[in-house]
Amino acid sequence: MLSRLTRPQTVAVCALPVVALLATAAFAPLPFAVAQPGLTANVLGANKGDPIITITGTKTRETRGELRMTTIEATGPDTHVNLGDVLDGWFRSDQAVMPRDSVYPSGNSTKEIEEHNAAEMRKSQDAATDAALKYLDEDSGKIKVSLKLADVGGPSAGLLFSLGVVDKLDGDGKGGDLTGGRTIAGTGTIDADGTVGAVGGVALKTQAARRDGATVFLVPRAECSDATSELPKGLRLIPVTSLKGTVEALVALETGRGKVPSC
Repeated sequence: MLSRLTRPQTVAVCALPVVALLATAAFAPLPFAVAQPGLTANVLGANKGDPIITITGTKTRETRGELRMTTIEATGPDTHVNLGDVLDGWFRSDQAVMPRDSVYPSGNSTKEIEEHNAAEMRKSQDAATDAALKYLDEDSGKIKVSLKLADVGGPSAGLLFSLGVVDKLDGDGKGGDLTGGRTIAGTGTIDADGTVGAVGGVALKTQAARRDGATVFLVPRAECSDATSELPKGLRLIPVTSLKGTVEALVALETGRGKVPSC
């Protein structure tokens, strides 16, 4: 014969499956990656002892200031991210929880992802070179540009690569530096025609930029709202949509003549 359960007993018994489910969810791997500010690199300088930009076939100029490409670092494709990691990252300004497929869309294995990112970087470098030489009206058949940046993949450094080539060849067009001697950071893909495209992780990249001394950050205009959400103090945003517009904005910033866009 079954005895009748009291209300507290009934609630306790019913709660056991819920507690078990929550305990399981807390440790189960979830389809997310946790990202944080990554490295930055001055494309006008060197990386691991090698110049990032090497130009042959024409005269280049000495540059001052820095043009820093920015990155994010994310948990690896094989890392198990659980509920605790997600909750911790959700409430921290120096981390972001992102769908795993948005960080690693190219495959499931580490090798596939590395190969995809390397291929995207090569395409980005080619487009960046084409965009810079086209903007300067230089003959791509006579000028050879080599871009080398170790341990970084993907297309998001395209804009900064193009600006680096422009600065090394022409500066601000009047004998000055494109940077005006500042440390300028940024992000954005670029097409061969000079169109700047959106990227991910902008809020984290602004933190990396400020950490490494930047006072100006170039951001694809479509991502202004993301960039302003966690903008570090002392960092000025300049939204851009094209290589030509970016150069014009930097020249206006340096000379004080003309309008500098803002988010």
